[in-house]
Amino acid sequence: MPDTKRIVINTGPIIALVAALGDLKVLRLLYIEVIVPFEVCQEILTGGALSFAVTQFNEADWLKKCPNTLEISHYLKNSIDLGEASVIQMALNEGCRIVCIDETVGRRIAKLNGLMLTGTVGILLRAKKEGLSFSMKDAIQRMISKGVWLGEGVIDFALYHAGEKNFKSTPI
Repeated sequence: MPDTKRIVINTGPIIALVAALGDLKVLRLLYIEVIVPFEVCQEILTGGALSFAVTQFNEADWLKKCPNTLEISHYLKNSIDLGEASVIQMALNEGCRIVCIDETVGRRIAKLNGLMLTGTVGILLRAKKEGLSFSMKDAIQRMISKGVWLGEGVIDFALYHAGEKNFKSTPI
């Protein structure tokens, strides 16, 4: 069975988790090691200290924030954005079998590279399953209010599997 105690995470899920829960502590509860490639660190910090999620990212000193750029394969660089490419490359380099990516194309490329996937909603659902108490509906509303885009199907899936009423009242 692949090691699922270590994860490499992309920019979008970091921002979405801060929007949903106010911090990144959920990652510390679920994983022994959370790896953030240099390129993802730069994407988070680019907006400066006043940008959303920067404070929470900086406070999470337990994250393994890589200090150096990666040599990323041309295939990855030309297929997806730099953050997703660095997450996949880092996972391959480190022998880490699971990545956290929300974007569809990045998820497909990760799968093609033999990696296991989760995303923001997957982390939130796992946290609920493992006993963290929060409202999925409220978490989703906070993400949306902070500009995190979630498709209607993802919202319905999250609410249904969290055991909460979904916005349509019909499970997918």
